[in-house]
Amino acid sequence: MTATDPAPDVAAAWGPSEVPTTALLTDQYELTMVRAALRAGTANRRCVFELFARRLPGGRRYGVVAGVGRALRALRHFRFDDESLAFLRDREVVDQAMADWLADFRFSGDIWGYPEGEIYFPGSPIVIVESSFGEAVILETLLLSIYNHDSAIASAASRMTAMAGDRPCIEMGSRRTHELAAVAAARAAYVAGFASTSNLEAGRRYGVPTRGTAAHAFTLLHNNEREAFAAQIAELGEGTTLLVDTYDVFEAVKIGVDLTDGRLGAIRLDSGDLGLLAAQVRELLDSLGATQTKIVVTSDLDEFTLAALSGAPVDSYGIGTALVTGSGHPTCEFVYKLVARTESDEVDAPLLAVAKKSVNKISVGGRKYALRRLSEDGMAVAEIIDVGVAPRGDSNDRPLLVQLVAGGKIIGDESLEVMRERHVRSRAELPLEALKMSRGEPVIETLFAGTGGDVRNPYRTEPSDELCAAGSVGDAIAGPTREL
Repeated sequence: MTATDPAPDVAAAWGPSEVPTTALLTDQYELTMVRAALRAGTANRRCVFELFARRLPGGRRYGVVAGVGRALRALRHFRFDDESLAFLRDREVVDQAMADWLADFRFSGDIWGYPEGEIYFPGSPIVIVESSFGEAVILETLLLSIYNHDSAIASAASRMTAMAGDRPCIEMGSRRTHELAAVAAARAAYVAGFASTSNLEAGRRYGVPTRGTAAHAFTLLHNNEREAFAAQIAELGEGTTLLVDTYDVFEAVKIGVDLTDGRLGAIRLDSGDLGLLAAQVRELLDSLGATQTKIVVTSDLDEFTLAALSGAPVDSYGIGTALVTGSGHPTCEFVYKLVARTESDEVDAPLLAVAKKSVNKISVGGRKYALRRLSEDGMAVAEIIDVGVAPRGDSNDRPLLVQLVAGGKIIGDESLEVMRERHVRSRAELPLEALKMSRGEPVIETLFAGTGGDVRNPYRTEPSDELCAAGSVGDAIAGPTREL
């Protein structure tokens, strides 16, 4: 077992230590809907729900799917125990019939989705849940909260690692967000290419490599930098990283080099004009013979700063606040919508497509399938979504949906290394425009097939009178009672 690939039995054992049950990480109206559906006799109707984004955060050219593994883990522990049921009954959220239904709750349906680390675009069917209405709707809040958070972090992290190139990025945002969100953020950042995290719980829970040495407080604890550095080196070795900007940067660098006879592992810069300072420190280190000593920079970095530092002699970056807040976009605005249902509980009853027509909040009905259309040289040119049947692709086109849960059994578990490798491959398929830091449209178009040809993504042009009117794309692809 490697540090980044925990054994499946260990990973499963970690789950209960997060929360005793994930069932109450749920909005109340999920339960009241099921309660009413049980009374109406519609709770067992076969349904298809879809988790997707109508748009990318403003100016972003692509998004990254993350949180799949966490969602599967949460599903594994989605149980209404005695304490949860007592709480719900005391608050009169459920009646006895509903409590009995919840006590026996075990998700028994199927879930398909984009695998973790994959790229997504507006309209991409990131998660598809097929089961009874009661089983599917009750998962809405849990799935949205995980996917919205983790994908926002991964999308920001991907832009950062793209700008960093071969220079490693360290996640250092724990003190800038909720304590449990910090753990999830570290995991999501690692999926999108970060090399390590400062968060120890992310290391324990998910196997993310951890890093850390000392802060300014350690220097201030001692009478001077020589005493502080000597103590750190004595304990952590000459390969440690010294924080050199507590007092005078250049004097601190000289002290660190002197104490290690030029074998110092790295120095960290946490303030000032980082590009200029890194150049000056590199020149000083080389003049002192410390040519192998690396330079790490921190201090409110984001993808734009990293792009600006691309020409500076920097070896790695430590990134905190911007990362754990999604670099200005802390959510992906994913929604979870019913897109197909039956009209009875019969096993072979046909699925009927259903869709919203609300202004600014339309949806496209029907069970979706997706592939990424690639050019002859392997570059992504379009996201192809079809309704009811899988779209036809060329030999080099790539299906995007994989089965995550089959008949209630979780089958989509993967190691973080597999997710990381997938992300690298998926991002490499994108046109170069995807890596521009200027604001722009999604780098490839999403096309909905199903009306005799490819149709432009309706989510790209809303709110449009054309799309909201009768005969619109939403109606043509999946009207409210179209049989699939």
